[in-house]
Amino acid sequence: MGPGSSAAPPPARENAAYNRQAAKADYQRPDTVPFPSNNTYSRARAGLGKALFFDPRLSSSGAISCASCHRPQFAWSDSAPTSSGVPGMPLKRRSPTILNMAWAAALFWDGRAAWLEEQALGPIQADVEMNMPLEKAIAVIAAIPGYQPLFAKAYPGEKIAGETVGKAIATFERTVASGMSPFDEWILGDESAQSDSAKRGFDLFKTKALCAKCHSGWNFTDNSVHDLGFVTQDRGRGKLLPQIEAAQFGFKTPTLRNIAQRAPYFHDGAVRTLEEVVDHYDKGPWQNRPSLA
Repeated sequence: MGPGSSAAPPPARENAAYNRQAAKADYQRPDTVPFPSNNTYSRARAGLGKALFFDPRLSSSGAISCASCHRPQFAWSDSAPTSSGVPGMPLKRRSPTILNMAWAAALFWDGRAAWLEEQALGPIQADVEMNMPLEKAIAVIAAIPGYQPLFAKAYPGEKIAGETVGKAIATFERTVASGMSPFDEWILGDESAQSDSAKRGFDLFKTKALCAKCHSGWNFTDNSVHDLGFVTQDRGRGKLLPQIEAAQFGFKTPTLRNIAQRAPYFHDGAVRTLEEVVDHYDKGPWQNRPSLA
């Protein structure tokens, strides 16, 4: 879906190039969760990562954990437009979900982290988030007797260090995957799993509305960044790549999995409902600039 697209559903007979059954093939769920060869899955690693993810002792205040901003009850995001860091001040960007990050390419809203192992350590050290220098965080963890056997089992022969902390949290995050939905049952062939209205919505999504231009594949994301025309001082990806025009005001395309549980929307949580999201794409307003998607 893009700026200026129409909301009128395209009857299949008027669009000979579109075939619903063929379009459904693009949304087949994968059978397995991918793990990198240098950090393969084990139950011990995922269990250690989960413990670290929910441990507020990794913050300077002792009150904030990764789960404070990525809450299971809100599809691993947050219900506030932006979360609050250790100082208690709202952050500038919304907490993105960690759902299906095993399949993500580049992390954070601006795509600045290449791997989950790298991303996992970012919020711990950020002064506006958990505000814990990595060296101090490692010292805190190493001093907790309960963690020592967990690390020894998960990463035998490796020290309790930033690398193993990042790998453990990343392993846990890769296990956080969205479950089977009525949409998935429909993709597999159960026509009763979706209403006729939802099926017409899928046709629109794939054709005239252009939603699938960015929300592609089973996880409904192209893993790229786009400028959506919002009036904002946040340059997104453009702050990292100031010389690249297309990167200005660019933010990652989020997955649409479990999207109904993840309001409000967009990088700053400025849009309250999915209906308003659709209205923005259909009617704007948009900032007319060269980077506009």
